Amino acid sequence: MNKIKVLFFATIRDKAGTKSVELNIPNEMTVQALKEKLANEYPNLKDSLKAVLVSVNQEYSFDDAVIPFNAEIALFPPVSGG
Repeated sequence: MNKIKVLFFATIRDKAGTKSVELNIPNEMTVQALKEKLANEYPNLKDSLKAVLVSVNQEYSFDDAVIPFNAEIALFPPVSGG
């Protein structure tokens, strides 16, 4: 198992009801699979996770990226300018 830390920011934090969580995930889990896991465990996040920005160890990541061991994952809502 791979122990990771997930950080929630802005409206994602409000919907999750916490600023961070530590999870044990299977080795070789992708970002997409993590988003699916979080949607199941935090139903309020389900819609937000469709457009969330994800960083892995402080670098933006795509859904097919494999999460490294002891990673820090950050979830940000999409940002729009005006």
